[in-house]
Amino acid sequence: MRPKFHLPEHLRCELNFVEELEKSLKQNWDLMAVSDYGGKTHYTYGECARMFLAIHQFFGDAKIKRGDRIAILGRNSANWAVSYLAAISYGAVNVPLLPDFHPADLVHLLNHSESRVLFALPSLFEAIDPAELKYLEVVISLEDMEILWQKKKTLKKSIREYAHSLLVDRNTFQLPKVGTHDFASLVYTSGTTGFSKGVCLSCSHLMSNIKYARDTMPLFPGETILSFLPVAHSFGCAFEFLFPFFTGCHINFLSRTPTPTVLIEAFAKVKPSLILSVPLIIEKMYYKKIKPALDKPVLRLLRFVPGVNAAIKKKVRDQLVATFGGNFREVVIGGAAFSPEVEAFLRSVEFPFTVGYGMTECGPLISYSPWKEYAPHSVGRVVDRMEVKIVPLHPGDTSGEIMVRGANVMSGYYKNPDATKEVFDEDGWLHTGDMGYIDEKGFIYINGRCKTMLLGPSGQNIYPEEIEAKLNVLPYVQESLVVSREHQLVALVYPDMDRIDQEKLTEQQIVSIMEENRKKLNEMLPAYAKVVRIEIMSEEFEKTPKKVSKDFCICKGEKNFKKTPRCVK
Repeated sequence: MRPKFHLPEHLRCELNFVEELEKSLKQNWDLMAVSDYGGKTHYTYGECARMFLAIHQFFGDAKIKRGDRIAILGRNSANWAVSYLAAISYGAVNVPLLPDFHPADLVHLLNHSESRVLFALPSLFEAIDPAELKYLEVVISLEDMEILWQKKKTLKKSIREYAHSLLVDRNTFQLPKVGTHDFASLVYTSGTTGFSKGVCLSCSHLMSNIKYARDTMPLFPGETILSFLPVAHSFGCAFEFLFPFFTGCHINFLSRTPTPTVLIEAFAKVKPSLILSVPLIIEKMYYKKIKPALDKPVLRLLRFVPGVNAAIKKKVRDQLVATFGGNFREVVIGGAAFSPEVEAFLRSVEFPFTVGYGMTECGPLISYSPWKEYAPHSVGRVVDRMEVKIVPLHPGDTSGEIMVRGANVMSGYYKNPDATKEVFDEDGWLHTGDMGYIDEKGFIYINGRCKTMLLGPSGQNIYPEEIEAKLNVLPYVQESLVVSREHQLVALVYPDMDRIDQEKLTEQQIVSIMEENRKKLNEMLPAYAKVVRIEIMSEEFEKTPKKVSKDFCICKGEKNFKKTPRCVK
């Protein structure tokens, strides 16, 4: 666990998670709570309450104790949400698992967490050998809440049967008492053995995020939300699920891959009041739908005519708003660096968006500002009950590592005291691993990751992410990775193969285009950060289950660049 230190009163969150959950259920009893988008499973808040008690009875018969781990493996769904909240309100600990984890990694995490119960999609559980699971006793299907597998064959009733036998109403409904600071959720940052870290989040860590969102973000009881970010990840869980549920909203869970086409259709039907997104989704919409239209010769000329340009911007904004359902107040973007080009365009058409910042270890929120207050290129201001400071790596630097402490910050890494000790200092400040600075108005700006920071020829700090962001907007570049070889910068590029195939470009033409891109890129960079070569990759970079590119190292040879963490020596 993290070092013991006195947390000032203004940084504490004393609201009780389960008590606030009970209030939301009673206040919104007859309202629709959770639905599978395009599916058959729907629950009102009152029906959720009955399901919680049914799951509690099932846990009791299965001899599940408070503090036992309950794993959940599946895509976004109403039953996922019900299982998650039922576990916490019983006093158990959730272990949300990303469905994209490899089966061998899932076995490792189930064993490492000592999970006794697993709620899972049958198709995902089929890939796991139960004989390898040391602690698991029963598996419940997320499709129908029936028993999918059990070790001892002693449980006879499904959760549906428990629910049908319960008579529950708003006046008599009551949840068990659970401590404000009890262990609530164990979130793994990776599945791979040796790299996986289980982030320990208490009820108060989750509640602090929920309270901040309720106090600050524009969402109200009875409104709708579309949940398409993975709820097994902290960002989606906190702001597309927990915050709306505690507010009394109707959450529509999208279980399909959120491609632009799928999302546009879902936005039109759900008409969400608030939208949460990662940069990749917004950038895809921009580069695939908006930019090609704006780059047409006629429009490019008209955009230089002041009155006409204003009309074009208004039309583009209106079309964008309609694309996202036409009913939202704000789009909150987070989870990765946002393209400067896309950000500048959205600001130019006065699109209501903002960029926040967080990490799993903070459950996740660190900073945010409403879109009307948002400062360009920032990630907002530090949230309530949190402190932030900048620790320079070298004397005189204006930027440095971002460090935080407060009510959102995790208790530590599960069964990993060494990693916990490494990430906290003796005063309880958490090393985020991110580099940045804070301006005089309190806005936080991020330069990159200190673990991937490279040194220039005279000791200058070089942030590969900044170079990659500039390279990724150049023609025919789908994604890139900047690495250091023999004290020189080399860019690895995976081209936009759809466009290349469509235009039937030859290999030599692609090479020529990339060389032109390198020259354009270097024009935007200081001398010490220039790229000496672009190398074209034949395959996409390996991704984490969150769809974030991993950092790679090729210092041990070309064949290893997809397997080894980026070298910082």
